[in-house]
Formats: sequence, C-alpha cells, structure tokens
Amino acid sequence: MSSAEEMRRRTRELLAAHPPASTDRLDFLRARFDAGLAWVHYPEGLGGLGAPRSLQAVVDAELEAAGAPDNDPRRIGIGLGMAAPTILQFGTEEQKRRYLRPLWTGEEVWCQLFSEPGAGSDLAALGTRAVREGDNWVVNGQKVWTSSAHVARWAILIARTDPDVPKHRGITYFVCDMTDPGVEVRPLRQITGEAEFNEVFLTDVRIPDSRRLGQVGDGWKVAQTTLNNERVAIGGMRLPREGGMIGPVSRTWRERPELRTHDLHQRLLKLWVEAEVSRLTAERLRQQLVAGQPGPEGAGMKLAFARLNQEISGLEVELLGEEGLLYDDWTMRRPELVDFTGRDAGYRYLRSKGNSIEGGTTEVLLNIVAERVLGLPAEPRTDKDVAWKDLAR
Repeated sequence: MSSAEEMRRRTRELLAAHPPASTDRLDFLRARFDAGLAWVHYPEGLGGLGAPRSLQAVVDAELEAAGAPDNDPRRIGIGLGMAAPTILQFGTEEQKRRYLRPLWTGEEVWCQLFSEPGAGSDLAALGTRAVREGDNWVVNGQKVWTSSAHVARWAILIARTDPDVPKHRGITYFVCDMTDPGVEVRPLRQITGEAEFNEVFLTDVRIPDSRRLGQVGDGWKVAQTTLNNERVAIGGMRLPREGGMIGPVSRTWRERPELRTHDLHQRLLKLWVEAEVSRLTAERLRQQLVAGQPGPEGAGMKLAFARLNQEISGLEVELLGEEGLLYDDWTMRRPELVDFTGRDAGYRYLRSKGNSIEGGTTEVLLNIVAERVLGLPAEPRTDKDVAWKDLAR
C-alpha cells in the first residue's frame, strides 16, 4: 500500500460513497478514518493503511479539491500532535481502538496535565502523587498552564508513583477522564485578557489501571515521546509562504506605504527570509519523520518559532506606531484555541511572549539542542541519583 495512485483511488472511492456536499461532517470524518485515510502511516484499523507518511499529502490534496471537511486540526492539536503518537506507541490495542478514532474526528478533545507550580522547566521534579489501590490509582496534586482543559474530555497525565527513587524514575503515565469527580478546572487569565490556559486540581481522582500507558515507573520514557512530538507540533507546523506571523506584517507593509522607513524595511526583509528558512526547515523535518519518531531536532524548530514570533510581532507594533499600541478586546474570554493572525497587532505582540515558555522554555530547549543535537557536555546534575523524597523543595 505505497503508491500515490492507490491513495488517489481509495480517496475517490471514499468521496463517491460519502459525497461531502450531502454527507454530515462528522459522518464523513468517521468514514475517512475507517477507510484508513485519516493518517495513512498509522496501522490498518486505526485510521491508517500502514503506508509511508509522505502519501498523506496525496490524500489531503484530493480531499481539499473535492471540498471535503477537515477535522479542525488547530482545535484538537494536543490530541493529534501529542496524545495520539503516545497512545500509538505505548497504548494497548484496546486503548488504541477506544481513543484514536474520536480523537481524530474531534469528538473528544484532549489536554496535557504535565507542568506543575513547582515543576515547570524541571518537569521530572513533579509532585502530583498517584497511589495504587487495587485496580485503581488515587491521584492528588495540581497542574498548571493546561491549554483546553476547560473543553477537554481526556487528559494525558504524569504522576509520581514512587517517591523513593530518583526523580526521572518513579513516574507513571495515565489517561485521565476530565469529567471524573475530583477534577477541578480553574481559568488562568493571561496578559491578553483571555483565559486560554487553566490550572487543574486533582483531589482523590480515581484512575483505573486500565488507563495507564506504559509500565509503572516508566512514565518519563513515555513522556519523552509526547514532548518530542509536542515540539514538532508547535515549531514544525505546515504553513504556506507568508503563513503565520510574517503574513500580517507583510500585508501591512504592502498596503500602507506611508508607514515605511529604511530601517524597518531592512528588518522586515531579514525576518521574512528567516521565516521562510524556518518554514522550509520545518518541511524537511516533517520529511525526516517518515523514517521514524521525532528527535531532539524539534527543540530547535520550537526555539526558532518562539524567537521569530516575538521579533516579528515587535516589528509590526513599531511599523504601526500609535496604532500598534491599540488592543481591541480585554474581555475575559475562554477560547478553545489561539488565533494569532485573526486579531490585531497588539494581541499578537502580547500573546507571542508566551511562545518562549509553552512547549518547553527557551532555556531548557537550548540545553536539549546543545546536549542531544550538538553533542556538547551535559550540565552537572547533582540530583540525578537522589531519591525524589530527599530533594530540596
């Protein structure tokens, strides 16, 4: 199942059996998943055909030309980009069949319960506890900076199951039902005025052992799959030329000649080139994924994403002058997703400040690139062999 022509044939059969113009959107998405055309590189029966990842572009082009609906990937990005690859690699067959289809169709939104108030950059120091009671785990703790928690049905969760071993061990990975008793979601208001993020309190939440991903104590290993995919999802997203932040400022430059100066022109040219280099590098990274799992290179892409967004949005504010200081809406809102390009320059400038924190802080990602990509000596870690319970907090 590896030819482009075969992919086109299967896609046309799907379109003939389920014409987009007369088929309910959700029914079409379910049929697409069942036909193996959701993510063609996944196994048969799980939305794929075991085909090369590169053939997904063939399917997507046919469907787009036919006006077929997509699954609103930005809305369910955490599920698609982080939860699904982890479930595929570490989940049981029962878990894969239960979670992947409604995840892909968008019927069930996912969020990520990783960071904590005392364990953000040093994620392995997390203190949320999960204690085994028969066939269940009882979880207590607090998570923070959780995107989409207010609309999510499921969460990927890491918790400490053994405090007597060093911090990178003794962590276990779970799937948490966000509708269970003891799960409380509270909004975190940001500098933009909205509450896209949340803090989540877990009080005696009972999670069946059947919702554990991977072995007990192997949660850090499982989490690395999630984190590597998260960085690729953030920094390596597919964009057209002048997609993302560079688009609005380029349009303003063309449409508002009275705002132009020589200095701003030189800076815009430099950032335009860097944005295009980053876009093409992301395309190459996605091509490399065809051969295996994402590696630490995704950290480099995420670093570039954050820096470029902040520099481009700063240039846009300068270009617009007084207009750039305006901000259209301080209303407390709880959006399902971030809209960088559909708002004004003031919003983009403020929201981009979070890009260097979310998905791994710039400082942590610089260490990852230095050690795992460039092969530089690792920083000394005095707590590496110390039991978590003995760490200073």
